[in-house]
Amino acid sequence: MGKMLIALDESKSSMKAVEYVAEQFSTAKALQITLVHVLPNLPAIFWDEGHILSDDEKKDRKKVVDKWIADRLVKMEPLLRKATELLVAAGISADRISRKTISDSLDAAGSILEAAKDGGFGTVVLGRHSTGNGSRNLTGGVTSKVFSHGAGVTVIVVD
Repeated sequence: MGKMLIALDESKSSMKAVEYVAEQFSTAKALQITLVHVLPNLPAIFWDEGHILSDDEKKDRKKVVDKWIADRLVKMEPLLRKATELLVAAGISADRISRKTISDSLDAAGSILEAAKDGGFGTVVLGRHSTGNGSRNLTGGVTSKVFSHGAGVTVIVVD
């Protein structure tokens, strides 16, 4: 069947996307699924303050940023585990499910599409609303951008 990328964040819509795939594609025995999470942008406190950092300052900043990233990964682990368990419970073999985390992204939608194209994914599945901007539009900002710029891949938007 091919390869499918499911974009996850902390929104309810994101888990609905996983539930949809579990329900609709559990019998697709050749389907490879990757759960992808894009880390949010670094908070402003970690940005360069306009001066050239000394080597010690760079080391200190790197430690703080690395800890922030590690904390975000720990926070996402239960969601990734829940998504995997849901897919496995639906009959999708665990060896056909993988994970990918994208960091250093200024554009979550662009990163999702790049991961889809680079990884040879034919389908991207995501929830209608992400945690990004609380938009009341038909779709959230990330979803809308993936949908409108996803030429070459099938985009499934789950409500």
